[in-house]
Amino acid sequence: MSIEDLSPVKDRRFPRGVYRHGAEPDARFSLANERTFLAWIRTALALLAGGVALEALGLSIQPGFRFAASLLLIVTGILTPLQAWIGWVRSERALRQGTSLPAAALALPIGIAVIVVGVLIFLGVVFR
Repeated sequence: MSIEDLSPVKDRRFPRGVYRHGAEPDARFSLANERTFLAWIRTALALLAGGVALEALGLSIQPGFRFAASLLLIVTGILTPLQAWIGWVRSERALRQGTSLPAAALALPIGIAVIVVGVLIFLGVVFR
């Protein structure tokens, strides 16, 4: 029998900075937090796919605006998993410690990026 066999299960889960503090919350809340994490990941995939498709399909949009919108979608898609991870960690800690749930740290910048992409595509259509 090893030392790991004697340690509690919560000490072996990743990330330890989350699981070693507080009490185990109701599983429904942890699973809802995980679903939110996965929704952010799906959003990241959609942003990446949109950015690639916008440039790869060669739509009749002014090329400079199309490229800028595509690049912004790809960069936002790369950064969105940070929101997923940070949000999951912060929410799981709050659940375990019985404190208020935090706001989504990067939701506003991601939303603004999508608005800017929409404006760039609009201008690209107008000025083609």
